[in-house]
Formats: sequence, C-alpha cells, structure tokens
Amino acid sequence: MNNKYNDLFDELVKSYYDGNFDETLTRIMVCHKKSPQETFTIISSLCGVHIEFDNNYLYNLKKAITEYTVNKRIVEKIKDCSANCIKDKNDKFKCQASCPFDAILYDSNNKSTYIDPNRCLNCGLCIDSCKNGLILDKVEFLPIMNLINNNETVIAAVAPAIIGQFGSNVTMDQLRAAFIKIGFTDMVEVAFAADMLTLKESVEFNKHVHGPKDLMITSCCCPMWIGMLKKVYKDLIPDLSPSVSPMIAAGRVIKKFNKDAKIVFIGPCIAKKAEAKDKDLIGAIDFVLTFQELDEIFKTLSIKPDKLQGIPSIEYASRGGRLYARSGGVSIAISETIEELYPDKFKQFKPVKASGIKECKEVLESALNGTIDANFIEGMGCIGGCVGGPKVMIPPEQGQMAVDNFAYDSPIKVGTHSAVLDDVLEKLDITSLDDFEDKKKISILEREL
Repeated sequence: MNNKYNDLFDELVKSYYDGNFDETLTRIMVCHKKSPQETFTIISSLCGVHIEFDNNYLYNLKKAITEYTVNKRIVEKIKDCSANCIKDKNDKFKCQASCPFDAILYDSNNKSTYIDPNRCLNCGLCIDSCKNGLILDKVEFLPIMNLINNNETVIAAVAPAIIGQFGSNVTMDQLRAAFIKIGFTDMVEVAFAADMLTLKESVEFNKHVHGPKDLMITSCCCPMWIGMLKKVYKDLIPDLSPSVSPMIAAGRVIKKFNKDAKIVFIGPCIAKKAEAKDKDLIGAIDFVLTFQELDEIFKTLSIKPDKLQGIPSIEYASRGGRLYARSGGVSIAISETIEELYPDKFKQFKPVKASGIKECKEVLESALNGTIDANFIEGMGCIGGCVGGPKVMIPPEQGQMAVDNFAYDSPIKVGTHSAVLDDVLEKLDITSLDDFEDKKKISILEREL
C-alpha cells in the first residue's frame, strides 16, 4: 500500500468495521478530487479486489469483498504517468530505478512507464518510489474483516520478523492478544513451520551433498530468491531444495488439522502476496498483510499492543526457527540440526549466505560458473533478510537485534528438542528421519519447481 493512501485506507477500514461502509464510500466517491474511475481503482485496490467502475459500483465492490477471489496480479499501475515525473542521472524514472529486475519499461507512445508482467516478481519496491501514488498493491484486510464478521475461523500466522516491529517491549503474547482483539480466532508463529523445514532441509543436505562438487541451495523463505532462480538461474534448479517456504508450510499444516480455517500471513514483504497465489501453492494461505498495513489497522481500531494483557501460549517455536527472520538465520538453524542428527556430515557443512539482490546475483553467478567455495547456499532478496523487508516498521539493524534477543531467549534451542513438533509430525505420520525421504509423507512440505 502506498503511504499516500493511508488516510483513505483508515476511512474504509473504520467504516467497514463500524457498519457504515455504504455511506462512507458514496461520500468518498462524490467528494474525491480525482476522476471517478481513478478513485474507484484506488479504493478497490485498498479493498483487496479488482473490479471496473460502473453505475453499480457500490454493490459490485461489496459483492467482490464478500466473494473474494484470488487476484493474480498484486502490483499494478492505476493509470499512465503524469508529466511531472523526472528521470535520475542514469536516465531512469524513480520507479524504474527502484526495480531490481528491470521489469518497469517505458512506452514512448504513451509517454509513460508500465510494468512487464513477465519480468515482475511483485516485490513491491516500486510502490513507495512513485510519489504520485500511481503504483499500488492489493490490501486484503476488508475481505478478512468480512470473514471475521461472519464468525469464520481466521488464524493469523506471523512471520518471525514481527518481534520488535510494534514496540521494543511488545511481547508475542501481547501481539496474540491484539489479533484476538481485532477478531482473529488465534495467532501462531510461522517459526514453528520453519522448525519443520529445518529438519527437512537437514535431511535434504545429508542426501544431496556427498562430495566436494555437490551443492545444495535452500529454498528458505524468500520468494524473490526463488523467482531469481526460476527466471534467471534455471540451470541451478536441480540443486535447489523443493521445500515450500515456512509461510506455505504453516498454512498447509494448520489446514490439515482444520480444513475450514482461513489463514492470514503477516510479514514485511509484498512478494509474499504473490507467493500465496502461485499456482502450485495456492490454497495454503488465504490472505497476506504487511506489517505496515497491520500498523494502520491497529491505529484505525485503536488497538495498542503494548497496553494489552498478553494471552500466553505454550512454547513451541525454537531459537533456530525464530532466526529465519534475518540473513544467516536459516544457515544457523540447519547447521545446528545437522550437527545433532548427522555429526559426521556436519564436518562437511560449508554455508554461504547472500542478502540483497546484488549479493544474491553474485553468489548465484559463482555457483553457476563453479567457483563458489561452499556447499550450502542461503539467499534472501532484502538486505539483512526479512528484517530488512520493504514493509518493516523499524530499521533492519534494530529488527535483527530484536529477533536475536527473542530467539536466543527461547527455551527450545533446536527444533528437534520440541515436544510439540514431535506431536505434530506424528499426526502427519512423520515419525523418523527416513520418513522425511518419503515423497508421499513429506508432500505437505514440498512444491513443484
């Protein structure tokens, strides 16, 4: 969501929450300075849907929110550029300069930039670069609110990077209380799903890496990293683990135990909205909100997490799973698990991490030409990892410190020590390391690449 539209988003959320959405929308449409078509395009995007403006716009919008369907495109331009956008010293417009994948091109006939869907990875870095507010992503909260109002089971699945984002002293228990106050049924840490994948990736490393020329690339948690491999570095796919991200694993596992649950992932990343809609992953996650969107929702609904009495849960996520939030965390988690499960193989474990598009490209290039001095690669598209995502609330350094403090205070140090994890895996019929090599049993944790 472009920050330019925060006030409009607040109005829409509050009116939907208070039950006077019709009157508010009509007033906005009548009073807004932009054309009705442009105004409605902005509003529908802020409501998480995409429909065309016509004389029946109010009915159509409410129907689209109620009957929410997947939008394939997450990031889009709402109209052509205005004349006051200037180029930088490299002869690029700001939106073009912000795109790490050269997906924003210039149409000389229309005198406007446009997004090439074949190159775009929906990372959303271009959104805040456009000061005219012409690039937007879908904000999916109103369809979520509709489910909550209908007493559906709606679970918030929070990214490990959430700790520290809403106040240095705000606990995970207070965040859980805040979600329940909004109307969510409950909140879970995606770090728990990361623990499951740490086990799987450790088994994968033991199976895949034997000699000095063998290499394993972890799929870890970053859709930009996966997008780069699938679109640019296809020759490395055979060395890429087929594991899903912790987000997808969390959604699939929760729905395995409660098929009627709706899962809302909350994280620092716009690209996760697109990942949830990938054709081989669709259905695991129903909606995605960013930290900044959640912050606006808290403000609009007058919810202050730091003032709430926390709602505690049993400890179920480990230090390793919580470290997935920052660059190097995946490698640490998998390293510690390999050391415990395969002490001889641990001696061969030689990881390298890359954070930020530039580093990711450099590492993948060296892997491609065979000069890399490592047998395990972890990559994250944002500098610093998820704590450096485009929609975080605090500086990456502060985010990493919060994550490290929280992770290293965890009573469960390695995922293999978690009784809750053992119980969940047993319910999934995964009771041994050999089961992690059974394609049928671990299909819930894998994808087609």
